[in-house]
Amino acid sequence: MQAAGKQDTKKKGPAKKAGKVIPLPKDIIRHVDEWNAFEKMDYIKAGISKLQFEEIKKQTGLDYETLSRILTVTKATLHNKKGDARFSATVSERILMLADIYAFGYDVFEDKGKFNAWIATPLHALNGKTPISIMDTVYGMEEVRNLIGRIAYGVYS
Repeated sequence: MQAAGKQDTKKKGPAKKAGKVIPLPKDIIRHVDEWNAFEKMDYIKAGISKLQFEEIKKQTGLDYETLSRILTVTKATLHNKKGDARFSATVSERILMLADIYAFGYDVFEDKGKFNAWIATPLHALNGKTPISIMDTVYGMEEVRNLIGRIAYGVYS
């Protein structure tokens, strides 16, 4: 508990310095579930950098073909960004949604490898489709997130 009159200066989300958003942590997947909606919106508006995207790509084990389908952009768009160059707000939002789902999945499954295998496995609950195959729409991402939530609560899915 804080003493009266003192403010909590520790901030998990994007800190602002002279009107600029300080860069996202490299390991977005580990941190994204700690941010509130307003912090996520700030990050989306600032844009996800190519370096951050590459870290997400590495952690998820997804290839450019799959990522371009999920993010609804061409592979060239993903390849052509360099270093600190940032994606548009629309693409950044989808990248952050993907990272959010993976963070939730890693937390529920308690093992990256198990979750990465599960997300690529055809499931009866999805009419024989793989979770990753339906994540190219917002509703598909929502359905995958809901399914992970049911698994977290032990509901047969």
